[in-house]
Amino acid sequence: MVMALDAIETTCVYCGCGCGIYLHVDNNRVNAVTPSLKPPARGRLCAKGWLLPDFVGHPDRLREPMMRKGDRYVQTSWSEALSFIAKSLAEIKRDSGPDALAVLTSAKATNEENYLLMKLGRAALGTNNIDNVARLCHAPTLFALGASLGSGSMTNPIESLLHSDVIMIIGSNTTEQHPAVALHIMEARRNGAKIIVVDPRRTQIAEIADLHLQIRPGTDIALLNAILNIVIREGMIDEDFIRSRTDGFDAVRDRIAEYTPEAAERICGVPAERIHDAAVMYGSAGTAAIVYAMGITQHAHGTDNVQAIANLALATGNLGRDGAGIYPLRGHHNVQGACDMGALPDYYTGYQRVSEFREKFEAAWNVELPESHGRTAVEIMGSAGSEIRGMYISGENPALSYPNGSRIRKALESLDLLVVADIFPTETTRMADVVLPIASFAEKYGTVTSTERKVQLIRKAIDPPGSALPEWIVAAKLLEIFGIPAGYDSSADVMREIAALTPSYGGITHERLERGGIHWPCPTETHPGTPVLYRDGFPRGRALFRHVDQRRCEKEMFTLIIGRSQYHFHTGSMTRRVCILEREVPEAFVDINPEDAAALGIRNGTGVILESGSGTIRARARLSDSVNSGTLFMPFHFRESPANMLTGWQLDPHSKVPALKITSVSIRREGA
Repeated sequence: MVMALDAIETTCVYCGCGCGIYLHVDNNRVNAVTPSLKPPARGRLCAKGWLLPDFVGHPDRLREPMMRKGDRYVQTSWSEALSFIAKSLAEIKRDSGPDALAVLTSAKATNEENYLLMKLGRAALGTNNIDNVARLCHAPTLFALGASLGSGSMTNPIESLLHSDVIMIIGSNTTEQHPAVALHIMEARRNGAKIIVVDPRRTQIAEIADLHLQIRPGTDIALLNAILNIVIREGMIDEDFIRSRTDGFDAVRDRIAEYTPEAAERICGVPAERIHDAAVMYGSAGTAAIVYAMGITQHAHGTDNVQAIANLALATGNLGRDGAGIYPLRGHHNVQGACDMGALPDYYTGYQRVSEFREKFEAAWNVELPESHGRTAVEIMGSAGSEIRGMYISGENPALSYPNGSRIRKALESLDLLVVADIFPTETTRMADVVLPIASFAEKYGTVTSTERKVQLIRKAIDPPGSALPEWIVAAKLLEIFGIPAGYDSSADVMREIAALTPSYGGITHERLERGGIHWPCPTETHPGTPVLYRDGFPRGRALFRHVDQRRCEKEMFTLIIGRSQYHFHTGSMTRRVCILEREVPEAFVDINPEDAAALGIRNGTGVILESGSGTIRARARLSDSVNSGTLFMPFHFRESPANMLTGWQLDPHSKVPALKITSVSIRREGA
């Protein structure tokens, strides 16, 4: 047990910023949190970060393995639970083949845990049906930036924003969802940087912007193409950069000409002169950065949205330099790491393609690995109960977070075996055949990788409740049951195996990380890491332009934007157990423009019914001029009003991300 009054340095578990924190421990209990003075926290935390102890020590924590017996759960031992899981998985594999199984890993889990769960799926179960929550947020980033630049990751560290002359923020409510990034943006603004915000809502960050382009939801490509058109037409491109380091520019230039500011205005609703102002501001900057989040990616055309951003950065030469770059902001503290660890159907660790590197991993693990292409997360759910019969879900709550919630719940209920590992009961654990209690971030050692590719340690501060275990131990035990050697004495041993197989992590060890975080790629133990990508070139050789067109955007009665509240996180399993955060936002709300509300007889606080082709839910109206007429906004954290009951099943054809961000709905006063 950790000595009383110890202050344990670790990393925050919420968003992808990777803020360093100290957990203050007394009598095996976390009593307080203070921020690290190191970047990106720099002595500051968001409300969720300050209140971390409230969920870590909450009495609802899962403490013992549970197995379903009829309509109730019965406490069992780890030995019995794991034996049952392994036997059931093996039976499904024998009867229906390995691809009847699937593993969903967690962006709340460590790199070591994601790696071993990926290894469990491939080496023990024999399937590439492995994915993680990144499929619902930044799969378009991985696909588009990977294809265009050679890596689907943030190009610069967060601190690089302090050197930007112009920062364009698009589809990101930065102050509320990535506060550490927002603090850097605001400091850059005090130092003279200009801020452009592109968002259908008037968010906090939009309030301080030099330009707020309040577009119609889903019309980002038209706007970005028009900005690129102006940049080209008015001679603000970097011709030397384009000529020496890229391919495909001429084809894009020829097709972009139709996206005039006037044409874009008709599509996206932003006045042509403001589009022109934004283009000149961005294009004439010495260094310009583009910051984006799920307002860009969670669309049926999310991959094309990201490509449009890449086209603009490439045309102006804003890559490979301090203050320039592309900044995709990850929503969970280890979304980046889960992908880096190969928790994807088509990649092993470090984005080594299954089709190319299978023999390498077969030799390392001494096992024959599957060749067939795995299903993505939403495809796995779509096949649950038919082709997919057994599933292991780590630390996620798809019953609330996945699209078309009623379809997801039916799919989970139809499985022959559902195993869920988590720290709290959730809507998903309530459907499981086996529930495994997992140690929280404060109760284990390991590493996580932040949105800026920075690998950092998390350190054990207290013991987990009951017999809860770090999930890397659970995965290792299951590997051993399946006959796969897993003699790891610590999570540091797991990282040594990761480094041996993963060139971008080749020089990363727990021992080095004791001295501070390291940005990958870090190929050797003498390499300092790489904060800024592409200074000397692109991994694919020459970066690639690709023209993308705005898809037709039908004008519906109401377009619902689904997002987050600054006081809650994901499906609320942690933050809704923190009384101060729950007091701030205790229930779901729907922001509606006052003019629309008046026309529908809706007042502030009125109960309303929202309906789409997928479902119907109830919430409470909140009159707000932060949204334009015809647009609604609603957070998705609340099981009582599950916003994703309304979303459909439409997927981006490239990255298979579901179109979670905007949904066509009707709204009416309750009782009307």
